[in-house]
Amino acid sequence: MTSDGPLKGLRVVEFSGIGPAPFAAMLLADMGADVVRIDRPNAPMEYVLARSKRSIALNMKQAGDRDIAINLIANAEILIEGFRPGVMERLGLGPESMFRINPRLVYGRMTGWGQFGPLAQAAGHDLNYIAISGALHAIGSADGPPLPPLNLVGDFGGGSLYLVMGLLAALTHARATGQGQVVDAAMSDGASSLMGLFYGLKARGEWNDARSANFLDGAAPYYRCYRCADGAWVSIAAIEPQFWTELRERVGLTDPLFDRRDDPASWSEISQALEQIFATRTREQWCELLEGTDACFAPVLSLSEAPLHPHNRSRGTFTSNAQAAPAPRFSATPTSFGKDPPATDGDREAILRDWLEG
Repeated sequence: MTSDGPLKGLRVVEFSGIGPAPFAAMLLADMGADVVRIDRPNAPMEYVLARSKRSIALNMKQAGDRDIAINLIANAEILIEGFRPGVMERLGLGPESMFRINPRLVYGRMTGWGQFGPLAQAAGHDLNYIAISGALHAIGSADGPPLPPLNLVGDFGGGSLYLVMGLLAALTHARATGQGQVVDAAMSDGASSLMGLFYGLKARGEWNDARSANFLDGAAPYYRCYRCADGAWVSIAAIEPQFWTELRERVGLTDPLFDRRDDPASWSEISQALEQIFATRTREQWCELLEGTDACFAPVLSLSEAPLHPHNRSRGTFTSNAQAAPAPRFSATPTSFGKDPPATDGDREAILRDWLEG
């Protein structure tokens, strides 16, 4: 399979699953890797997360199919699996066995709790993993429950992105030394790492361990969202003084109250005043006044609206069918939106020919 992008020529075997492991493999495929997804026979295909990949259906309980999987792994540089610890070992496909046939293999393991620890064998989901990292506690209103940030922080931020980073780091080492290794990517670890800035601020006494009480969690009037006259919302992130000055000048915030923006004791009063001001115009009217300026402003767009925004359209941020386009961008090895997700087992003949016969 030929493809464009900086990872062209990289062979990846992915064992089908849900969530962060398929997303990580999709990111590699977006960047040009030849990702062969081993699916269960007759399993439904995840639409978006299977794009740019190829599919072969194998039953790991059948010796012939298991041999095919082993041969594919022998010809891969990266393996990705997202099962509970021990599942791949019981299939005879664990790291020790696979390193014997492919010493250079980078063996990526995506789990919620990691390969060891008291919770390693427990079931869980994104919300649980970010709960023990401190991230979930920090998100939400002061008088309400912690607010789930979709599954962006655990599954995709702390999971997929850390797995991809680890895989590519280990790949660099393997290509230089011939030595593969296991990449143990735990969503609870990744979410904790993402919280590094806030743990640092707390250690210096610059972060309150309460929700909606800090400058980046919605408490500060200069970093939050406001409802407009039409019920839509806008975002303000005028953190730096010069951006706050720009906002004040453009909106006409002349009251001395707005001089006290750095005093947390005044935040509630300032926010209430801004709520009343933003409620006087529609979102579109505020866009006409503030969008594209240094007031650090943007409209809060829905999933239906975001692909239509002029900035997103100009950059091709979304594809014609409103999927997010590959990111980031590369100047020398540009990526392109790959093929649509395959049918389960739809690429069997091509995979066997390209990987095992070529």
